[in-house]
Amino acid sequence: MEFNKERQFKAESEVLKVLGHPVRLKIVAGLCSRECNVKYIWECLGLPQATVSQHLALLKHKGIIEGRREGVEVHYSVVNPLAQRIIASL
Repeated sequence: MEFNKERQFKAESEVLKVLGHPVRLKIVAGLCSRECNVKYIWECLGLPQATVSQHLALLKHKGIIEGRREGVEVHYSVVNPLAQRIIASL
């Protein structure tokens, strides 16, 4: 193990912190299997749209997901390889 990879460890730690919340973990796990829009996500989770939007905003800000606009809808998908590996290992 190399202890001189401080930047890498810090970046990995940030991904782990974000995925540490159960709702965000569910969102990312779902998005690893298919691209979805906000409405589909909040209906599946049974949570208010505002709550889901806040979690999506944080995931997007941290570079774990990206949104792709299709008409009036935004479809989200996981773009962070570390997050994808974490979900696959669970």
